[in-house]
Amino acid sequence: MSLRSQLALMAGRASAWGLKNARRNASQLPGRVALSLDPQLLRELAPKATKGSIVVCGTNGKTTTNNMLAAAVEASGQSVLCNRAGANMLAGVVAAMLPGTSADWAVMEADELSCKHILPQLKPTFLVLLNLFRDQLDRAGEIDHVQDTIVNALAASPTTTLVVCADDPLCAGIARRAAQAGTRVLSFGIGEDLGLEPDRVPEARFCQVCGAELDYDYRAYAQLGAFRCPNGDFERASLDYAATGVTVSREGVAFQVTGSSLPESVQVKAFFGGVYMVYNLMAAFVGSLLAGTTPEQFQRAIDAYDPKNGRLQHFRAGGRDVILNLAKNPTGFNQNISLLQADDRPKHAFFVINDNANDGHDISWIWDVDYERLNSEKSLVVYAGGSRAGDVAVRCKYAGLDARPAHSVSEVLGRMASVDPDVPLYVLTNYSALWPAKAELEKIGERA
Repeated sequence: MSLRSQLALMAGRASAWGLKNARRNASQLPGRVALSLDPQLLRELAPKATKGSIVVCGTNGKTTTNNMLAAAVEASGQSVLCNRAGANMLAGVVAAMLPGTSADWAVMEADELSCKHILPQLKPTFLVLLNLFRDQLDRAGEIDHVQDTIVNALAASPTTTLVVCADDPLCAGIARRAAQAGTRVLSFGIGEDLGLEPDRVPEARFCQVCGAELDYDYRAYAQLGAFRCPNGDFERASLDYAATGVTVSREGVAFQVTGSSLPESVQVKAFFGGVYMVYNLMAAFVGSLLAGTTPEQFQRAIDAYDPKNGRLQHFRAGGRDVILNLAKNPTGFNQNISLLQADDRPKHAFFVINDNANDGHDISWIWDVDYERLNSEKSLVVYAGGSRAGDVAVRCKYAGLDARPAHSVSEVLGRMASVDPDVPLYVLTNYSALWPAKAELEKIGERA
């Protein structure tokens, strides 16, 4: 390691030590300090992961998937370096690699656009690609720009194997281009029709080769499903790992996995629900297998998994169930609506939308959320909060919903004081509203 890299490493570790002793968040700043002295420091730190590294990327679900994957690898007795707090740009990855000890694996979540900085230096053994949806358009731009960024990042890391959700045409488009350039590709997806009503506004409708509108044998949600081009130019790849026998309910999800490296089918189940969670679990399962974890070790890790980052986190506040989750783009919000509708109890919902820098200043995406589906929830009471509460209320009004203004979770719970305690509260927030809502719930309630 060069003198410059050693100085950067010492400065980053000193920064991390100071922040932790001051009880401040050390998930990014130590990385920024180190990178200011050596922008290529991650290249020097990469060998600390002695067996290899796994990067998890995609628009929705990467923090949850990354943390489940890290927990599963640890359940196999292997050590892990991981950016569990979700600091997924270059500085966050470097900060997670700064500790003095080496580890068997680095398991790192990466922002889609940051892949161009992370992959060429880290050169991960595997890149797990979950999905692509429109998100933070004022920062990320259109999806074709995101696709180009990931393809170019893979080209700069030629030894990386791409583990891709083949059900997503946008991810499949990346896999097709990467494979043509020599990247090894493994695919996973759902291998059966779940009989679900497709979303009204899918993200990708057209062939990645000729532009024709895609045909589907079935769709799981958004644009994910068994697709094919009517001209024969593009179709879902055969699945190396497939989920079948899928059940989704308020109590959780369960399915069977068949795969090229599995002698027989394996059951996976989790206490958290939603079709999107089937894909997250599949990605974590396949990644953990590639890192040497057995199916039994993976299931033990999921049974013990405790989300602590506000993603699908359950609380008890005043004897009432409160479900907190991130909803930062149309597809994520629509999946939260599906999760809410799977709960057959009467319910209240609090939608909190900010427009801070890390949210994206452009919140026009709320008009692509299918709020109209909530009209079927006859007993639903809706509240709107955040810096763009007025915009949320207007969007709800056009959907036939009366969204009442509220400033905090505590205020909403106070208004619910006379409501039957069996009525849960769903709190859906975008990025900058998530941590304040989580902190508030931890203060007034307890994790369930």
